[in-house]
Amino acid sequence: MDPILEIAKKKNLVVIEDACQAHGALYKGKKAGSMGLVGCFSFYPGKNLGAYGEGGAVVTQSEDIANKIRMIRDHGQGKKYFHDMEGYNGRLDAIQAGVLRIKLRRLPAWNEARRRNAQYYNELLSPVKGVTVPKEADGCRHVYHLYVILVDDRDGLQKYLNEKGIGTGLHYPVPLHLQKAYAYKGYKEDDFPVTESVAKRLLSLPMFPELTRAQIEYIADCIKQFMKKN
Repeated sequence: MDPILEIAKKKNLVVIEDACQAHGALYKGKKAGSMGLVGCFSFYPGKNLGAYGEGGAVVTQSEDIANKIRMIRDHGQGKKYFHDMEGYNGRLDAIQAGVLRIKLRRLPAWNEARRRNAQYYNELLSPVKGVTVPKEADGCRHVYHLYVILVDDRDGLQKYLNEKGIGTGLHYPVPLHLQKAYAYKGYKEDDFPVTESVAKRLLSLPMFPELTRAQIEYIADCIKQFMKKN
């Protein structure tokens, strides 16, 4: 965030943080979502802090922006029946808020459990040739919404793990510059070789607070077996 904020300051730009997968993550002692003008969080059920259905939040220290967002989420109303702008129906209902209020108390413990799980994954998989594990940058504290490794034969490993009863995910297999929605930008393959290489090799392993050491050991053993064969 430091270089991003520095560039923004020089160029008079606004920084909006996408912290949707980073509830509780730290960067040099600062919480994700607190460093830009605006921070955005997702409460999709699969996130570290998830509601019972769809939900999200925007945080800011700007009262003007906070008021505008409140209006945008409520059909552009400054007060009921008076619409100052076009908006959306994006209000969080009480049931979702109630679920989040209870789960928020447990978020620190759940994040710590995720960190322990990631540490154990790293311990077991770091020595495995051909497997690249996540690295936590100095001064940062990862909350591991996802635990993603890199392997050359990603599709083969995913198929093998599935046969062993281990579910995996791809976050995300198609880079933005190759998405149809951005075809008008004129980008093509090899324009962003690092991004494309990572997209072809990434694989998300099971990660949730209740994951047991025995389950992690089983997953790691299966990965080791596959890598030995290949």
